[in-house]
Amino acid sequence: MELLAGYGPLLIFLIFVALAFDFLNGLHDAANSIATIVATRVLPPFIAVAWAAFFNFIAFLFFGLHVAKTVGAGLVMPELISDGLIFSALIGAIGWNLLTWWAAIPSSSSHALIGGLVGAGVAKAGMGAVMWGGLSKTLFAIVLSPATGFILALFLVLIVSWLFVRLTPFAVDGVFRKLQFVSASLYSLGHGGNDAQKTMGIIAALLIAHGMGPSDGEFHVPLWVVLSCQAAMGLGTLFGGWRIVHTMGSRITRLTPMQGFCAETGGAITLFAATSLGVPVSTTHTITGAIVGVGAAKRVSAVRWGVAKEIVTAWVVTLPAAAIIGALTYWAAGRFMG
Repeated sequence: MELLAGYGPLLIFLIFVALAFDFLNGLHDAANSIATIVATRVLPPFIAVAWAAFFNFIAFLFFGLHVAKTVGAGLVMPELISDGLIFSALIGAIGWNLLTWWAAIPSSSSHALIGGLVGAGVAKAGMGAVMWGGLSKTLFAIVLSPATGFILALFLVLIVSWLFVRLTPFAVDGVFRKLQFVSASLYSLGHGGNDAQKTMGIIAALLIAHGMGPSDGEFHVPLWVVLSCQAAMGLGTLFGGWRIVHTMGSRITRLTPMQGFCAETGGAITLFAATSLGVPVSTTHTITGAIVGVGAAKRVSAVRWGVAKEIVTAWVVTLPAAAIIGALTYWAAGRFMG
């Protein structure tokens, strides 16, 4: 708490609200990291979430902070960032996350946060508040990240099937039960690297708005913010999101260890690339696309397209729904907070 000693009560409150969102992000998106390894019965649920939480936490050691900069300084005009705007954005994201978590819908926490931020910004200053270059990257990624996950996972299944064609199904299962530990670890790293950075960007922007940024005006994320956000997300993942795990891990398609490996690997490659480029993609979209890809590689009828359609609908609705909640929150309370 000594780190917060010089901060006012409102700023401390907002930092804790941001960390609460990060915790809910881990809780809500735990399915992204563990659904496949649980569905293939390689790990039991509790050990799987502990495994994912560990790799969520250490992700900051492997990635830069490009995504944090995009969220904190590339979506809404920096001069508009204020306590009320950040509070409204977080409430928009948290409200939508809780609603979809209760309904067991694997929507995107990332796009909920971005929607809340944009909605609050528009409520404060109109459409001119939006930095369209940064937002367009995110909107483009809504389509590109699941499509990339789908294509990579599908081709990985085809390549792996060709390489292991001479082995019995039992032998293939044995090999990929071991390899899935690697692919699940990589996906959890990607999840922690991309998703936790969004909250880092929000807190860093808040500190800069309070005059606590570096003197040269550069966007900077303090180490304590990095560690706090990674810890909050890891803790949220540790608590798990079992209802969504069921939707992601078994309702879309039935998975073998080989398919789980391909889905996680395809998703991890997508996340690593997006994080390196500073694009805040949805880990939910990415792994869903990958799971559909491995199912479609087997046969088109192996995918429950009705469930996939419900998930896609949630993707489309998430950003505007969170934006509406964020805007309403700003009009009701945020504008009085400064």
